Amino acid sequence: MGIPIPDLAALAFFILCWVFYEPALRALRGPGGVLNSDMARVRVAWMLEMSRRESRFMDGQLLGHALNSASFFASSNLLLIAAAAGVLFGGEDSFASVSSLDVIRTSTRLLFEIQLAVVLVTLSRGLLDFIWSIRQMNYTLTIVGAAPESPEGGPPADPAVVDAVAQAAARVLNGSLTAFNAGVRGYYFALAAAAWMFGPVAFAGATLGAVLLLAWRQTYSPAAMAVRELRKTLDQSGRE
Repeated sequence: MGIPIPDLAALAFFILCWVFYEPALRALRGPGGVLNSDMARVRVAWMLEMSRRESRFMDGQLLGHALNSASFFASSNLLLIAAAAGVLFGGEDSFASVSSLDVIRTSTRLLFEIQLAVVLVTLSRGLLDFIWSIRQMNYTLTIVGAAPESPEGGPPADPAVVDAVAQAAARVLNGSLTAFNAGVRGYYFALAAAAWMFGPVAFAGATLGAVLLLAWRQTYSPAAMAVRELRKTLDQSGRE
């Protein structure tokens, strides 16, 4: 017995939203007006200030906090993957236990396994994003460590080198936190995928809800508007 048409339609809608959410949001909003894009501009200003500071202790602390956050999410993601995989490979016992619940809408074992597999794939993709984020964060720390300092009473550091370090640090840091954001976004879609257990309508509704919530947080949330104003100020001040 194959997958029912409503379930196939809901799965296709989920894949479409999951794959094209970020490109579609950027295309609709342009280069500005999206929280992640505006934060990328702010991070450039941060790294430029970092490269010109005499003491970079605070910058190291902030980067270390970001690294710890990514590591925490990666560890949590791995536990969720292990749990989902344990149910998926639990065989007939897992299917019998789940299908006995009145609220669960899984007609066949094949459908049940596909439902779990979608959750597992979504979480696994998020884990890869977190791993890539952590690696890039370590690269950023190395670049920050290479930032030249002006010796007391000595000649100032070469401005070209200082600027190159700042730009490189900003680019790698933005790449790291872009991957981190993608990993966090994977949780939203994993929850939407888990809603498939309650039927295709719940699956499609949860997917649409996740997309709308993510889009609102990226464009019209108080945090997004505050960062947007900061970016405008940075652009108007001419600070690169």
